[in-house]
Amino acid sequence: MSELTLRAKQLDAADELAPLRSRFALDDVVYLDGNSLGALPAHVPDRLADVVRREWGELRIRSWTESGWWTAPERIGDRIAPLVGAAPGQVVVGDSTSVNVFKALVGAVRLAGDDRTEILVDATTFPTDGYIAESAARLTGRTLRALTPEEVPGALGPRTAAVLLNHVDYRTGRLHDLPSLTAAIHAAGALAVWDLCHSAGALPVGLDEHGVDLAVGCTYKYLNGGPGSPAFLYVRRELQPRFDSPLPGWNSHADPFGMSPDYAPAPGAVRGRVGTPDILSMLALEAALDVWEGVGIDAVRAKSLALTDFFLECVSAYTEPGRVEPVTPAEHGRRGSQVSLRCADAGEVMKRLIEEGVVGDFRQPDVLRFGFTPLYTTFADAERAARTLAALLG
Repeated sequence: MSELTLRAKQLDAADELAPLRSRFALDDVVYLDGNSLGALPAHVPDRLADVVRREWGELRIRSWTESGWWTAPERIGDRIAPLVGAAPGQVVVGDSTSVNVFKALVGAVRLAGDDRTEILVDATTFPTDGYIAESAARLTGRTLRALTPEEVPGALGPRTAAVLLNHVDYRTGRLHDLPSLTAAIHAAGALAVWDLCHSAGALPVGLDEHGVDLAVGCTYKYLNGGPGSPAFLYVRRELQPRFDSPLPGWNSHADPFGMSPDYAPAPGAVRGRVGTPDILSMLALEAALDVWEGVGIDAVRAKSLALTDFFLECVSAYTEPGRVEPVTPAEHGRRGSQVSLRCADAGEVMKRLIEEGVVGDFRQPDVLRFGFTPLYTTFADAERAARTLAALLG
């Protein structure tokens, strides 16, 4: 047994989060792709079966009230809120990440006022965010500038309406400085919109603490809500009375069953709703969130950093110098919960890794991505993944 294998066993034995792994449906595959799709919490299938057979099959339409279907978007939002540092009443669940980015960004521009004519967007963002930002700029008659997060403070000014940024870079795993960037945006009189897809459920966010205006995030990565599970929208409490959603639907109406031809937005975060919620996916997500009971996000962050530190150490020890290059920052304050390695023939390497029972993913042109989900990833997983990678590259 190698020294690193022994250390992995010792670290797992001392891990306070280790018992959580048993709450997931896992096998002997090393699953390091939770930053794309989280593993299945083991109790979710039974909950969904009850929803389908009893709530839909027997109660039918009565379940909108008797089973709480109608209030699910805000109820589940309140369960996500502590994981992103938000008080209750500011998060609503529903629609996709892309739809919520559109609602948040256009809503932010409307809040900023007509004299602010420019939108800034993270040039390194996930492509959809860029597409949405470009469309939002055209629809609102604003100009759009794409900049790296480092360039944003120097580009802010009296013309800036809103800034859309990613908390963690999806390619590199780099963590951007949400507190200081939000403060700089506010100092310029603009609004900050954050995409939390790669940070929600992986690390502390502090939306309320840092005065973030609007934020969006998906739930199928570190929150383990299932493929295509609905995203969430955060609207800071102080902004809610003025938040003017560009997608006013009957579900966000103050009196949805009044069927009035005139729109009157509901109070609070509920005005972020649009149409009839996707109940099956919504309730699968609600059940998945049960695994978070009694789990603190600070403990999750501590294990995330320990896992990624250990994985990088193992990669360095096992692989030949120069064969792979970490592109994820070494500094804890700049690292999310993934490790990205630049590697020649990365696509083929990842294909072979998966065949050997180590599942990560590949991003063009040459990046291997490994996501570490502290609720179920072990130190033994990290060591085995690095050892398998080295054997394939050797």
